[in-house]
Amino acid sequence: MPQASSTAGSLFMVVAPSGAGKSSLVNALLEREPAIKLSISHTTRQPRPGEQHGREYYFTSVDDFLAMRDADEFLESAEVHGNYYGTSKIQILDQMKAGTDVLLEIDWQGAQQIKKQFPNAIGIFILPPSIQALEERLLKRGQDEPHVITRRILAAGGEIAHAPESEYVIINQDFATALSELTAIIKAARCRFAQQAARNAALFAQLGIHAPLS
Repeated sequence: MPQASSTAGSLFMVVAPSGAGKSSLVNALLEREPAIKLSISHTTRQPRPGEQHGREYYFTSVDDFLAMRDADEFLESAEVHGNYYGTSKIQILDQMKAGTDVLLEIDWQGAQQIKKQFPNAIGIFILPPSIQALEERLLKRGQDEPHVITRRILAAGGEIAHAPESEYVIINQDFATALSELTAIIKAARCRFAQQAARNAALFAQLGIHAPLS
């Protein structure tokens, strides 16, 4: 399987416990940076109010999901809070080869799987300013039953323990500051040698610039 460094597009993985503000930050980033393509995952969980099939997720049955997983159609897949999630392998590779930056909203299990195949994928972990703030955000958004919120809070500690596996950590205390930091990471990654060389192959050849020997 080709590595992320051999493609013009970069692969970003945004990881966070539920309630840390991951989706809000990602949505705001996409408004600022329309060139980034948000990967749409498959999931077996039920749609939340306002969610649409093919926009937030591809909602599917457990049987169909397991059939796709057995056919090796997912770049990564995981079971989270009793539901399955998976990322289409073909969609990601095609977009990156075409020079598109791809962003994944993903859990730590999926990030580990992708890192094995794409070592240069960039992990960005979103932390809440406190567990109390995490609980308040989950209650405020009103999308989950009380027992689900309790389960998510209990799981948050184990999820946060995987923050060291990411290259970058953003503490989402002030939204504007967190968004600025996330945008800065994206812009800096686009200037990495491998991505610039892939996007500007003719110029690099004209200037006699060659990739360093591995």
